[in-house]
Amino acid sequence: MSHMPVAPPPPPPSPSWSAPPGPQAVLRSPVGLSKAVVILLRLVIVTDLFALWQGNHSYRLVGRLIDDVGSVTSREINEADHLYQTSGILQAAATLATAVVFIVWFHRTRVNAEVFAPDHQSKKRGWAIWGWFVPVVNLWFPRRIALDIWTAGADQNSRSTALLNWWWALWIVDLGFGRLAAQRYAKAESPEEIKGALAGLMASDIFNIAAAVLAIFFVRHLTRMQHEKALRGPTV
Repeated sequence: MSHMPVAPPPPPPSPSWSAPPGPQAVLRSPVGLSKAVVILLRLVIVTDLFALWQGNHSYRLVGRLIDDVGSVTSREINEADHLYQTSGILQAAATLATAVVFIVWFHRTRVNAEVFAPDHQSKKRGWAIWGWFVPVVNLWFPRRIALDIWTAGADQNSRSTALLNWWWALWIVDLGFGRLAAQRYAKAESPEEIKGALAGLMASDIFNIAAAVLAIFFVRHLTRMQHEKALRGPTV
């Protein structure tokens, strides 16, 4: 797609994503990336559901073991453990792939926001990437940037940030709860401890599914806002 510089007076409205308002920020469509993110988020949900199903199977198996040691064979235990480990590997792979594409999409929307509202971006565009990786900072920088992006693309009908806030709150809860559940499972030794840890991991899977669903709505909504604003073209 060609990139045409915008100089005063403003050109007539155009549906193109290719018109940057200055030498640095360039408007580019996030639609294709958003579709990829949504597909990967759905994959995350599928792997979470698989892990949830396997976790429930292991949970019941450990329950049987506690009630009657002789009712569970070593083969059943090994198979359940293997499948649960496999579900964890699939979750990690899906999450990693989704994170990479999501951050690319997020950075693109941040650059677009700089085109729409260059004076209303509180963080430099590089933080749209590194803000996710710096410890402690990653608990609020991405949300701050997301708010700036949202405001830049919003119109009178989309100023509410409730969706963004709910998605971020649930993601933070899932992040913290998931780490605690994983640590508890790693330290569990007795059948009772393992059973309790499995319950925590299954709860974490449910939180992750809910966060992924809200993330899908967030990605779609923010992409649609930027796309529609680009279609309206520059305003005087």
